[in-house]
Parts: sequence; C-alpha cells; structure tokens
Amino acid sequence: MTIEEAVARIAAQGESAPRLARDPVNPAMINNWLEALGDQNPRYAEEGVAPPAMAQVWTMNGLHGQRAEDDPMGAMMAVLDEAGYTSVVATNSEQNYRRLLRHGEHVAATTRLDDVVGPKRTALGEGYFVTTTTTWYVGDEVVADMLFRVLKFKPKPAQSGVLRPVISKDTEFFWEGTKAGELRIQRWGDKLRHPPGPMPPDGDLDAKPDWVVASGRGTVYSYVVHHRPAVPGKKLPFVIALVELEEGVRMLGEVLDVDTVGIGQPVQAAFVKVDEDLTLPAWRVAE
Repeated sequence: MTIEEAVARIAAQGESAPRLARDPVNPAMINNWLEALGDQNPRYAEEGVAPPAMAQVWTMNGLHGQRAEDDPMGAMMAVLDEAGYTSVVATNSEQNYRRLLRHGEHVAATTRLDDVVGPKRTALGEGYFVTTTTTWYVGDEVVADMLFRVLKFKPKPAQSGVLRPVISKDTEFFWEGTKAGELRIQRWGDKLRHPPGPMPPDGDLDAKPDWVVASGRGTVYSYVVHHRPAVPGKKLPFVIALVELEEGVRMLGEVLDVDTVGIGQPVQAAFVKVDEDLTLPAWRVAE
C-alpha cells in the first residue's frame, strides 16, 4: 500500500471513538498547572473553572498510556515510520475554546485525519506534513478543538556544528534580539513571559504581545553539569543554568568558562555568535 492509499484509508475512517479523560476536571491538576506556568489569575479558583489552554491536558494518555487502535495520528505515524520517515517535530497548533471547563466535568476527545502533504523538502529533511483535528466534548457539547500539524521526516545525515533552535513567529523577536546583543522578554500587558508563547496568561484572544529588553542580570536558580551524551559543537563537560532574571522570568543558557556554579550565584548575560544567522544566549559569572 502506498502512502497516498494509506492516507485515503485512514481519512475515510473519520473521527476516532471518543476517548474519555482519566479524571474529571479537578482543582488539584489546575493548581499544578497554574504553579508550573506562574499564572496567578484568581478567576480559576473563585469561579471553579480551568484555564482554557488545559483542554488537551485532561485527555492525555499519561506516562504509560497507549494510543487507541482507531487513533488516526498513531496510524499515520506507523505508515510513515515504515516508509523511512522516522523523525517527527510539531510545527503548529491552533486551538479554539468554546467555554471554560468547570470542576467535575468529564471531558472526552475524538480525532480525525485532515490531510497529509508531501513529500516536501525542509531544512530538517524530506518529509510529510500530517494534520489532524481533535475535538473535546462534555457530553454532546463541543467545548474545544485543536488543529495539530507535525512534520514526519527522514533526518539528514549528522553534521558537525551546534544544535540550532527551531525559530517560529512567536520566538523570532527573541533570536533577533540575541543577534543584537539583547535579551528580549515577551510582554502581555504588564505580564512578562519566557519562553514566549502565542497566548497571554489570562487567555485574552484579542491581546497582542510586545517585548522588553532585560537587564541581563540574574541569579542561578538551578543548574546541571552535562557529562554525557555528546552534544554537537560542545566540549564536555559543560554547565547549563536556569537563571532567574531581575525581571522575574527564568531563562536557560550555558554558563561560559566555568566547571560548576552555585544556587543563587550572580550571573550576567553573554552572547555566543555561531554564524550570521544565529547568536546563542549564555551566561558569565558576575564579578
């Protein structure tokens, strides 16, 4: 069976059977989410509702979960794996929220295959763009939906050089800033966010972000000394630190010219030029 024939067969099956969430919408999971994202909006606790962007959380399979047999994404991934397209990267996700979910509601999700486009030549390698739509229900009511697209590709042969970030329309301003010697932080109104994202913390769909330039000063919040495995373009071992900037956000980067650091140690932003197109943010221990 050709890839095109497999696409037609899987698409003709339509939506998968509803997959019921393991747990109802609950405040414990909401609190964990809010803490992880640093979201302090009191509305969720006061009104007994969940952040809209949690729609996908409720129906995740979990650490040891298995895809359903009629899951179209799983079926399409297996077809492309067999054809040699063994690597995958998510390219974009578009979510629509019909209303906020309330404590105690039990969510179910269905997924359909929309299209598969390819083969296409990309910077990552030749591949196929696979698009699905997932719809979330409470009973018969549609509460959210998501268009999700991945690139399933044949990786290019390994090359020397550094690992390069995937730059999107949401992060382009940040990488333009590093080329200019600036740490730019996304701003939604009076709220700062890093890493940058497509949605504001309060879920306002009409809001538009801008950015501010950070001072570059901060302290080590956490760190790791990386010994293995090998990393392209890096001499082992090296230190990666999560730094809490003066502005309140946290940012990852290599700490240059040291063997280790300490929690709370002051650092200053540095910039490592890789080539004309890429400059990486890094840290130096402050004098």
